[in-house]
Amino acid sequence: MILFRYLIKYTDENVNKKTETLIIKFLTKEAHIDELRQLELWIGNPVNQKLFLDYIKTNAFANIATSKYDVKQAKKDILKAIGKKKQKNNLNFKYTAAVVLLAILSSTYFFKDTIFNNLNKTTTPEIINTIVAGTDKAILTLSDGTLVELEKGESYVNNYANSNGQEIVYEATKEETASEMVYNYLTTPRGGEFFVKLSDGTQVWLNAESQLKYPTSFIDGKLRQVELIYGEAYFDVSPSTKHKGSKFKIINKAQEIEVYGTQFNIKAYKDESKIYTTLVKGKVLVKNNYETKFLSPSEQSVIDVNTNTLSIKKVDINTEISWIRGEFIFYKKPLQEIMKVLSRWYDVTILFQNKSFESIEFNGELSRDQKIEEILSLIKQTKIINDYEINNNTIILK
Repeated sequence: MILFRYLIKYTDENVNKKTETLIIKFLTKEAHIDELRQLELWIGNPVNQKLFLDYIKTNAFANIATSKYDVKQAKKDILKAIGKKKQKNNLNFKYTAAVVLLAILSSTYFFKDTIFNNLNKTTTPEIINTIVAGTDKAILTLSDGTLVELEKGESYVNNYANSNGQEIVYEATKEETASEMVYNYLTTPRGGEFFVKLSDGTQVWLNAESQLKYPTSFIDGKLRQVELIYGEAYFDVSPSTKHKGSKFKIINKAQEIEVYGTQFNIKAYKDESKIYTTLVKGKVLVKNNYETKFLSPSEQSVIDVNTNTLSIKKVDINTEISWIRGEFIFYKKPLQEIMKVLSRWYDVTILFQNKSFESIEFNGELSRDQKIEEILSLIKQTKIINDYEINNNTIILK
């Protein structure tokens, strides 16, 4: 991220210019794979590991993420980045070459000198993980009302589909006619996510606290329609050319989307008054009760349910769909909005003892695997909040 660039104060004499460039590019996520390989080989030398740690401390990177920097884990992260790009179910992203070094949560307050002066004064206390991050789980509702729990490690098979506990895949049929559609519902709870491949080959990733209604099979040549009842979902739609020209439409509260392209994200939570549709690839037509507008890649439509207005703006795609890659990316987001996102993923209730904290804006990146206690500790280090308290599944920011 750009916010790192001005943190380098001077060059460590023990790290040559070429290596320094590699480290900076690694930390700013601008390194290419071959550059990551070079850095991995360099860190493989125990002497260089110490230089790497010293350089991080000297240039104040260590305390940005935590007061104790784990070089061994950093090396593992590099190796992981080299070994494979992070993907889910063949979703094709041009993932940035460098990995997210550690979960980084930052604000304008964060980069004060007082933070940098504490590098060697204290060590990070051991964090007891009392709240678990979200995982693959969902509830499948069959056409007869039967509820089936889908979760990691458990398999399920019926006449239409099969699941390995991390995804559910519906089989394509050769059926040309049907008296009526048979519908299923897939619901992810708070603290859950799930992947579904529909019978036409369309792929859908459901974020936490979301519900999708869809037919168990489509009829080629006829409209393919699904409903995002609430929540957030990423769609990679199978093109109409593969289905005798049958169009694909998604409906949800206050809007309809007719699909001319393939990849896009819809965010339409029950407790939010705005619906966000972000186009990654192709073209979609967004309709509300009063307007109809096309979206081009990198554009996002915003429908205000209260005013029935529809507007379009340019957005950073990587930020908007970071959850698909297992990340949260925040840019100038109020703490209240960040906490709302985290509360869904960690299935917790977050309360502000001081309401003035809610509007403070932060920038940064977090891993969805990050312990929430670590995130709270990072926020506490900014001096924005004085402390936090965890009571079962309720977090109080003080």
